[in-house]
Amino acid sequence: MARDEDEVFAAKKPAPSQHSLGEPLDALSVDELTERIALLQAEIVRLEAARERKSASRAAAAAFFKT
Repeated sequence: MARDEDEVFAAKKPAPSQHSLGEPLDALSVDELTERIALLQAEIVRLEAARERKSASRAAAAAFFKT
């Protein structure tokens, strides 16, 4: 029965590849925080690239239909 209790009461940490905005950070180590920061920075780069592609597409469409 102790095994079941350990599974139920064990603190569950999200996988390092996941982050929820606003989640408590007290239980994370410095290394885990550093990993999260790196993951989020990579996601920001990905989002900015997508935004640039969409902006270029929008500008091309606007130029095409303007003439």
